[in-house]
Amino acid sequence: MSDSQQLQTLIVSFVRAFGLHNPEMTPCGQPISVSEAHALMELERERGLRQQDLAVRLNLEKSTVSRLVKKLESRGWIERTTDPADTRAFILRLTEAGHRNGQRIQQARTETFERLLESLDPGKYDAVTSGLSALVDVLRTNHVRRSEK
Repeated sequence: MSDSQQLQTLIVSFVRAFGLHNPEMTPCGQPISVSEAHALMELERERGLRQQDLAVRLNLEKSTVSRLVKKLESRGWIERTTDPADTRAFILRLTEAGHRNGQRIQQARTETFERLLESLDPGKYDAVTSGLSALVDVLRTNHVRRSEK
């Protein structure tokens, strides 16, 4: 098996083992999509974010974020207001229900990663974090290159 095939197999195995391929549930067992959970986490962190900035942070197309925002808005989890500095843009903020759901998701995420860390051989921790950091760096670099074409 080539290095490329091995990397592909390992990443696909990781995606499946962690549950990232399930569009209706987060890996930490919450009944929403991963993109919805990430949007809630970003809005929880910022307490208000322009819709276009959310798209950049999530690394998603504007049209995808627009659909995501509409779904979260229909659930009553976010509110969208016109940006006073640019009336063509929207500021997104969590509602009280969105804040509660964001906290629930964050707690489930924390518990999931604590269990994962407890199960990981301590001698492999540095290798895992180093490898994941390297992959993230390469993916971000390649994403920029794809965007420039």
